[in-house]
Amino acid sequence: MGAEQLLRQLSKLRGSKTLIVGIGNTLKGDDGVGPLVCERLAGKICAEVTDTGTVPENYIQPIIKKAPQNLLIIDAIDFGASPGAINIFKPEQISSFAFSTHTLSPRLFIDMIMQQIKVDVYLLGIQPAQTQLGQNVSNQVSEAIQQLAEALTEIFPPGQ
Repeated sequence: MGAEQLLRQLSKLRGSKTLIVGIGNTLKGDDGVGPLVCERLAGKICAEVTDTGTVPENYIQPIIKKAPQNLLIIDAIDFGASPGAINIFKPEQISSFAFSTHTLSPRLFIDMIMQQIKVDVYLLGIQPAQTQLGQNVSNQVSEAIQQLAEALTEIFPPGQ
């Protein structure tokens, strides 16, 4: 998905109470996309940003207490595309993907939140090139992180 298409799909979130959650392990190359996007956005946009690292389950209750209208989860997802490709998934689409380097599957994480509060959930997946321990982020994923950070800054400008 290109930057323009991404902006179009996410622009409906503009002006809403949105919580952006990054999931991933920065020690495993491209698996660190969630935390890396959060690092770029923290304090620079009007939406709240939370880096859950590899333990999103530890953040379920704090997310429920914040009661956002929208939950935008950013994670590395192997959906069979070219490295660095970005796609947006609704919760019902993600059960078919084999992804997780996390102790709690993203689908279970989302389901536990949705059982407690009414929230629209978007899982923003970035296709990894490699996720081995000790590797750096690939060039393709690094470019996707930059594109995504720019798009989210445009949607959630600071001071709104």
